[in-house]
Amino acid sequence: MGSMNQMIYIVDDDASAGEGLSSLLRANGKSVRTFTSGQQFLDFRREDCACLVLDLKLPGLNGLEVQKLISAKTSIPVIFITGRGDIPSTVTAMEGGAIDFLTKPVNEVTLLATIDRALELDRVNRTNASAASKALSDPKSRIGLFGE
Repeated sequence: MGSMNQMIYIVDDDASAGEGLSSLLRANGKSVRTFTSGQQFLDFRREDCACLVLDLKLPGLNGLEVQKLISAKTSIPVIFITGRGDIPSTVTAMEGGAIDFLTKPVNEVTLLATIDRALELDRVNRTNASAASKALSDPKSRIGLFGE
């Protein structure tokens, strides 16, 4: 699967960690945009095929708060990364719909596979949403739905 029109957003308050992840992903043909806070990402967010690599511990809004805010608006797949995770945070993240919860230092192969899985999920979700929207707007598709 190519990375055309796909973006990986990285939110990590540790600039060197964000740049390290960014370099790894770019070296593997991915388009990347980094942010140092959850609010910075929320202020920027555009609608493109994407996934979010989100640090758990952030200044201001933490990763779980960012996840909750974006899940109310969009279905972008979220991959959590942290150097200081705990079981309750992991459970909360996964119950909130996270694709995975990875610990730093992140295994490169695992991260790349998880990102590819998240991007494919986002692509499928977008395709399904587009098809459903098209079907609802096509009067021919509604024939027989309500005994017509």
